[in-house]
Amino acid sequence: MSMTIFQYHPDILARYPNVVGGVILAEGLTNSPTSASLQEAFVAEQRATLRRLDDSGKELHEVPSLAAWRSVFRGFGLDPTKYRSAPEALLRRLIKKGSIPSINTLVDLGNLVSIHFMVPIAVFDTRAVRGPITVHFADGSERYTTLGESEEDHPTPGEVVFTDETKLVLARRWCWRQSEQSAAQEDTTRAIITIEAHHAEGRDDVEMALTRLLGLLSKHIGGEFLSGMLDARHPALTSFS
Repeated sequence: MSMTIFQYHPDILARYPNVVGGVILAEGLTNSPTSASLQEAFVAEQRATLRRLDDSGKELHEVPSLAAWRSVFRGFGLDPTKYRSAPEALLRRLIKKGSIPSINTLVDLGNLVSIHFMVPIAVFDTRAVRGPITVHFADGSERYTTLGESEEDHPTPGEVVFTDETKLVLARRWCWRQSEQSAAQEDTTRAIITIEAHHAEGRDDVEMALTRLLGLLSKHIGGEFLSGMLDARHPALTSFS
């Protein structure tokens, strides 16, 4: 018997046929505050990323992976200079502040790989999730709670959201911001992790990011992992029991 874990709605694939996703179902995790050794590696990656950006001579909006996300945001009616994709927001903070703050091991691993490959990586704690996570266009009835807040809101009809089968929103505006319920905490033991891209070299970047992240998760957190690559021909990650 198969069970869908994560999927792209057909309407998303019709409008964005080039989307590529890498998805991990991680179970039996032992998350924690970030260790000194991982913090050192994270800082080193931030410095290396700043050097690469400087050496490239490109502004962030000229980086292919980030430019593609800007185009996607415009495609569902958002101004990408007002709403930044997750990797662009991380990189802008890194450039402006000189560092990205440590949150916990699971989040830091995602951010480390995200800035290296300049693609969005989302870590969703699954304790509040019911049924599969679906990426789809919102109709406005879905329920969203901003991270760190308690008041419930609703997405704008037409924006891209991640929801479970109860219409609980886990992320708004595709890769803009996660919800209060989905954020990875120090006691997170089960998570669904996504890596996504739309640019021409997106498949290669997502595959490399997926491989690196799986290695880091095994080293620093442990657990059991089910992973796969998604696209228009293979739109869902499923498990079998």
